[in-house]
Amino acid sequence: MDVSNFLENFIKKESLFKNKAALQSSYNPNEIMHRDEQIAHIAKILAPALRLERPSNLFIYGKTGSGKTLTVQTTVRQIESIASRELIPIKFIYINCKLKKVADTEYRLIAEIARFFGKNIPPTGLPTDEVYNIFYKALDSEKQIVILLLDEIDQLVKKIGDEIIYNLTRINTELKNAQLAIVGISNDIMFADNLDPRVKSSLSEEELVFPSYNAIQIQDILKKRSIEAVKENILEEGVIAKCSAYAAREHGDARRALELLRVAVELAERKGILKITIKELDEAEDKIEKDRVLDIITTQPKQFQLVLYSIMLIYEQRRSENIIFTGEIYLLYKELCSKVNLRPLTQRRVSDVIAEFDLLGMINAKVISKGRYGRTREVSVVTNDMLNLKIKSLLENALQLN
Repeated sequence: MDVSNFLENFIKKESLFKNKAALQSSYNPNEIMHRDEQIAHIAKILAPALRLERPSNLFIYGKTGSGKTLTVQTTVRQIESIASRELIPIKFIYINCKLKKVADTEYRLIAEIARFFGKNIPPTGLPTDEVYNIFYKALDSEKQIVILLLDEIDQLVKKIGDEIIYNLTRINTELKNAQLAIVGISNDIMFADNLDPRVKSSLSEEELVFPSYNAIQIQDILKKRSIEAVKENILEEGVIAKCSAYAAREHGDARRALELLRVAVELAERKGILKITIKELDEAEDKIEKDRVLDIITTQPKQFQLVLYSIMLIYEQRRSENIIFTGEIYLLYKELCSKVNLRPLTQRRVSDVIAEFDLLGMINAKVISKGRYGRTREVSVVTNDMLNLKIKSLLENALQLN
């Protein structure tokens, strides 16, 4: 198919964007709105580094799109600026633990940290003890404070366990010149509860919870970013308000609001229209929801897929009563495990998996007390019927349950 005519016309048209990057998640704005309290709190905890004193380890958690990473990076930039001016030896190392081939084994993570000290360790081949030794020597080669920022630290623990966190938090007992502090960032508000008690006490010397943004706060953020991102008079009145309401409904995710507005403008450009209306916003919402859900499903481990498939199967059979309990999900899940030759997870772990799907916004899972019989989760499906059919079909193919 020859699309050269379309492409020729496309480059001749003027873009509706002024600076598209301002609506992307990687963008670093000059001002972080509605996070002054959190910036001040992080600054107070990390400030001792400017006196070459080791700051407390800090664990930050809150839902996706609540501004955790941006806030930390903004605070860090201000500390780095003063440290650079005053010649104070502070090194910040940022690692996103979700990235492949960076933090999926203990070896790779330590090798990645060592690279910040100029040590080029091969991706495999050395004993892990030797990699640690190279890292220790590089770290302790001079008097300095090193602050290790582990973003999505829950993904690291999910992949390789929490012993690595314990090893890193105990490292200072072996150092003579340098000192290491850890800042862990997580979207999983239950993450610390599942850590080994020794690890939890050493990591969470200080904790900071980021609240989700409300609709008014998201609206403020969107207004400011839209002025930077899109040309004047292309957003119909009410678009930003509705976009904010969408995102506030989805757990107060500012990142999602920015993505929604960006996709709405992209859809308008594809149609060749010069005004973004509520219609484009609705279309963007449908597109994002479908892409997001299907992407989440394809990247989950088989055990997780099987838990979700069990929920979808019970929901399809039940329809009139959209409340499912953890116990019945677990019974069906165990039955399906034997069909696909998988070793079942424990009921507690399945309950954690259900909580993760709730965090991702794919289901609602409310914890309820049953008195002396303990606690359970009331699970309900929030995706629409058309999407549910796609999810179920995708899971059946992935799990070879056709």
